[in-house]
Amino acid sequence: MLSEKSRPVIAQTLGVVAERIPHITPEFYRSMFEARPDLLDGMFSRANQKNGTQPQALAGSIAMFASHLLNHPDSYPDEVLSRVAHKHASLGLKPEEYPTVHEHLFKAIAADLGDAATPEVVAAWDEVYWLMADALIKLEKGLYASQANDVMFAPYRVVSKDEVADGALAFDLEPADGTPMTPAVAGQYVSVQVTVPDGLRQPRQFTLVPSEPGHRRVVVREDPQGEVTPVLHRDVAVGDVLEVSNPYGDVVLDPDSRAPLVLVSAGIGVTPVLAFLDQLVREDPEREVLVLHADRSEAAWPCREQVREYVSQLPNARLVSWLGTPGEGDHEGRMDVTQVEIPTGAEVFMCGPLSFMQSVRSQLIDAGVPCRAIHYEIFGPDLWMLHDEARAAA
Repeated sequence: MLSEKSRPVIAQTLGVVAERIPHITPEFYRSMFEARPDLLDGMFSRANQKNGTQPQALAGSIAMFASHLLNHPDSYPDEVLSRVAHKHASLGLKPEEYPTVHEHLFKAIAADLGDAATPEVVAAWDEVYWLMADALIKLEKGLYASQANDVMFAPYRVVSKDEVADGALAFDLEPADGTPMTPAVAGQYVSVQVTVPDGLRQPRQFTLVPSEPGHRRVVVREDPQGEVTPVLHRDVAVGDVLEVSNPYGDVVLDPDSRAPLVLVSAGIGVTPVLAFLDQLVREDPEREVLVLHADRSEAAWPCREQVREYVSQLPNARLVSWLGTPGEGDHEGRMDVTQVEIPTGAEVFMCGPLSFMQSVRSQLIDAGVPCRAIHYEIFGPDLWMLHDEARAAA
């Protein structure tokens, strides 16, 4: 809970700090990596620093957390904190790094705000930072403790490497040592570390898709401009060993819910849908399910036959597609949910490009789906961090 001393200071300065923090965070990261270049080796994504998404995500999370403390003084934004904690844990972030972040973040804040960074302002925002950091540290400790092992990354050998769509490969992985495996929940992801051409280790998150017992399986779409996916596609061969984290992620099905499900995806965003369908076939085959997918073409649709096979095994499931190639899908072009009937009381899970999910979410709300019934998974830094406010305003 924010102290009464700090509350009026945060209320008075939130607008200014929220406006300036997108400018503060790039300087913060520059300073931190200059002092601690090791953090770019196996922890932070260099690509997300270059394209600005990581600084934007940090800026959004801090501003959102401060705003929540003002508007809801007796609670924390649990959904946002959980999302961040799972991502941190998948990267192996340790509690002792939070003082490092604090040092360089507040150095950048002071430099940017100048005379406006009075001792009272700095002290109030220092309180916000440590309230957020302490909440995340507690959550992350719990996530680490829930694993079947105490390692951040374990070695996994590539057993197979199969094309599952144009530009998309499935990697089947088996443990390369005796590290115990934590069972994954459908919808969760792992971080995979590879060494890029200049020798730096870089992690990326990939959703776990159905695999045989004792294995991990991920589907990777190549980004020709990326650092990691080209290495996985071109350089990693069957028999090679990759460093893989334990499973994390909180966008999972509620085991106690029997509400109809609407599973919405585009492109490689089909991977969590695939995991959900596998779970439904095994555990809840009578559930009403509507699967909606958009893609460029049938050839570009990852694991499309596997999706269709799962749907065929669910008596109350239906699949509707929107494909860019004329004559291939049920509909042509962009997804338009007005072309289908959304089940009453449905829970919606979405995964795909941010612009796609924003568009579909607006369509669903216009169709009468409650904001709180719409869940999403986003690959990379979550630039939709303020979605709670977006939901309230919808």
